[in-house]
Amino acid sequence: MDWQDEAIVLAARHYGEHDAVLTLLTREHGRHLGLLRGGFSRRQRPIIELGNRLQANWRARLPEQLGNYQIEGLQSVAALLLDQPLRLAALASACAVIDTALPEREPHPEIFVDLDILIARLIEEVRAGDDARGNDGWLVEYVRWELTLLADLGFGLDLTHCAVTGETEGLSYVSPKTGRSVTRSAGQGYHDRLLPLPAFLAEDHTARPDRAAILDGLRLTGHFLARHVFAQTGSSPGSGNSATSRQSSLSEGPMARRQFLQRLQG
Repeated sequence: MDWQDEAIVLAARHYGEHDAVLTLLTREHGRHLGLLRGGFSRRQRPIIELGNRLQANWRARLPEQLGNYQIEGLQSVAALLLDQPLRLAALASACAVIDTALPEREPHPEIFVDLDILIARLIEEVRAGDDARGNDGWLVEYVRWELTLLADLGFGLDLTHCAVTGETEGLSYVSPKTGRSVTRSAGQGYHDRLLPLPAFLAEDHTARPDRAAILDGLRLTGHFLARHVFAQTGSSPGSGNSATSRQSSLSEGPMARRQFLQRLQG
């Protein structure tokens, strides 16, 4: 049994001295593992960096076996971001979130496309030779990517109108239970039990958020990823509705996401 597919590298783990167990997100075959002989050799190691685009050939005698990969590099991503540590941390976070969230061998072509678009956004200014250090616009795209991932997994949030009044303006909070937005007036008296909804995710899509707003956005997505995704895979210590548990959404989930958030906060 064999197939060929486009793929993005999610993880590479040592198997023996030079071989690698490679986790790829493929366009048609979902998150898929396989053994790459000599994966950590001098020739192949640069090809299997996180986020790199590959053409992958997978082959096994039986479909349930781990199987073997043969790969050809199509695009090197991580190397472009070596002097952009925050973007590199975001790339590692996105790969780790998908590696944690998706079951193996379940096709999700829409998630492949969304990750491909996010990676293009991370590297576009760097590839153009622009000074990307002071431009945080891509952080907005990262937060929206996590929202889209939640929706693709069946846990989409309703941020279009107030769950209490039906109003579409003045949306300021999100219920940690239902994922529905609430206006500031409707949330009065309950704000300590609700998640902040930053303006760039509500009605003002042209807003240029500061880092505090970005962190509010990541606290929002982190809460629902922890509740619906990470808790099911053992990478989250739990997700309640208290203020303490909502604050901890920033530190739950895969280590790479936590490191990204720590760098962003610093």
